[in-house]
Amino acid sequence: MKIAFVSVRGIPNNYGGFEQFAEYISVGLAARGHEVTVYSPHYHPYKENSYKGVRIKHIYSPELWMGGSIGSFFYDFLSLKDALKNENYDIIYEAGYTSIIPAFVWYNVKNVTKSVVVTNMDGLEYKRTKFNKWVRKFVFWEERMAVKHSHYLIADNMGIHDYYKEKYNRESKFLAYGANIYDDYDAKILEEWGLKPYEYYLIVARMEPENNMEIAIKGYLDSKERGKRPLILVGKTTTKCAQELIRKYACEDVRFVGGIYDFKKLNSVRYFSFAYFHGHCVGGTNPSLLEAMASNCYILSHDNIFNKAVLKNNAEYYGSDKEVTTLLNNIEILATENKNKFVEANLSEIREEYSWEHLVNQHEDYFMSLMEYANK
Repeated sequence: MKIAFVSVRGIPNNYGGFEQFAEYISVGLAARGHEVTVYSPHYHPYKENSYKGVRIKHIYSPELWMGGSIGSFFYDFLSLKDALKNENYDIIYEAGYTSIIPAFVWYNVKNVTKSVVVTNMDGLEYKRTKFNKWVRKFVFWEERMAVKHSHYLIADNMGIHDYYKEKYNRESKFLAYGANIYDDYDAKILEEWGLKPYEYYLIVARMEPENNMEIAIKGYLDSKERGKRPLILVGKTTTKCAQELIRKYACEDVRFVGGIYDFKKLNSVRYFSFAYFHGHCVGGTNPSLLEAMASNCYILSHDNIFNKAVLKNNAEYYGSDKEVTTLLNNIEILATENKNKFVEANLSEIREEYSWEHLVNQHEDYFMSLMEYANK
């Protein structure tokens, strides 16, 4: 098959979840003999035309001078134009929809016949509270256009799958993200932040309202664990939400340490936490949750259908700051009863359902089934 990944910021990954996904899946498919192309902005630090058997197509992007939010529309427009006009791909895989939908409409993608266009719908983007009400209305329109124009939809979480079935009566294929299990954890790394193994709580997330960090912080500060084990927050601190959280809550017990971009260091910080808060609530299978599961974390999760679709019964759940307080006031009993079995169950889930090898198999099978159907 001839397959293209568009609307990603290039590989090797130095950006985020979709780029990590595109790197693992594209390299895996190329190793099996498929002709795979990943589109990349011209400013990506990797300048070669191939990477581990994957063709890299460099496309001009104005994001550096226009800003990512606006510039990404132009980059995705030019990428899709190239994919449709200059290439003969069997599959065009669209990673998310928020910056490419104007191009979908412009090129009337629903009527394209030479390529099968598959869109990963990501989360419920219009519910992200970082957007004002007008942006959220626009993003909701984009969601409807993605459903209308895409030949096929992919959901990375069964909660997302059910949402599109119920709201639009559209089927989607459940294909998740992946994670690797490592064994090179190093307790000495913790010294950089003055931490001791299993003597801190951890949050790793973008500091945005929909990730519910404030619920965890307030619940922690009202609990008996305050002063016993600090709460460590990992994530870029330049957002408006981050600055507000720091202003209100930063103290010796609640520490904002910024982003940790060395993956080995981050994995070790996860592995040696006493417990890990996961507060994401707007849908999709979050890569950081899978990485926490793969890093032996004892997970305290926001109670919603998306997180439960991944964690099932293998986490402690909360829905409010008061529930966090109750949870932490009983954490020693809960950990003694549940921690080891939850960790082992989540590791098994990663090995069986979220390994990259397994996901390459699933994507290859799905793409081949689409080709068989298209050629009938």
